[in-house]
Amino acid sequence: MIRSAWLKAFILVATPWFAGSGLAQPTAHDYPNRPVRIIVPVVAGGPLDFIGRLIGQKLQAAWGQNFILENRSGAGGIIGTQFVARAPPDGYTMLHFSSAHALMPAFNKLPYDSIRDFSAITPAARTIGYVLAVHPSLPVHSVADLVALARKKPGQLNYGNSGHGAVLHVAMESFNAASKIRMTPVQYKGIGQLVTDLAGGHIELSFLTTSNAIGMAQQGKVRALGISGAQRWKQMPDMPTIAEAGIKGYEYYAWFAFWFPAATPVALVNRLQVEITKAVALPEVIARFDELGFEPYPLKSDAFTRLIQQDINATTKLAGALGFKPQ
Repeated sequence: MIRSAWLKAFILVATPWFAGSGLAQPTAHDYPNRPVRIIVPVVAGGPLDFIGRLIGQKLQAAWGQNFILENRSGAGGIIGTQFVARAPPDGYTMLHFSSAHALMPAFNKLPYDSIRDFSAITPAARTIGYVLAVHPSLPVHSVADLVALARKKPGQLNYGNSGHGAVLHVAMESFNAASKIRMTPVQYKGIGQLVTDLAGGHIELSFLTTSNAIGMAQQGKVRALGISGAQRWKQMPDMPTIAEAGIKGYEYYAWFAFWFPAATPVALVNRLQVEITKAVALPEVIARFDELGFEPYPLKSDAFTRLIQQDINATTKLAGALGFKPQ
């Protein structure tokens, strides 16, 4: 979760490894002995950069080897993700992506399989939720007000969508389904312009990250109605959860995780899983997560794979009910 200006140039020394050849597979014993690339498949900035850089720093401190974040954006994350899927399974190229990795199959025809083409390592963190925010000009002061207005004006309220099939898109469509309302998405290529347009009143509402929402709410640029997590956020304690506000059972989170290419030796996958789990348990990491509305969320590789499949299934069901087809 990086800024591309911080990216350090380096030269990777090619170490060939081929399954079935006479060359030894990479082992956890001597890993890593050269820099490891962490590919972030979206533009620089945002939670992926922040979390990825923080975890990379802790891995570097533990192992004395560089973990270098590299943004390879394009096609909503597909380009960078495909790059990792095609990389050598030697432990020196990792994918760092959000739960969008499990949402995209329902909305996009992908050149890779989100499960079979990767070795799932672990999530590092998840959000405590997203903040449902409206422009102050909209005459609503609660989730119930918003639902009532949307029912009076079906399809007339416009919400910001940070990309077709992206986390904020699915969060809002899940909210619409739970509330039995219909609103119209306005698609953006990322959250930056979405935030600007919401503050300027060009769109009427959106889900926002906690880090964006708190500043905008304090400045009066948006009105925060509720948070999508199971618990209130202590940074904004007066804001109810959306479930508390009347949409019973509604919860929505995003997680931020790491993968290797498929066929990466299990020993390396397990070693990374253990080290990332140690990193997110450090008091200074927990404190930084808490400031920005994240919480540690490590899982064993098999449990993580089950989570991905569950999210793919749930999102495919939602997309089908809404009439969305992979494009």
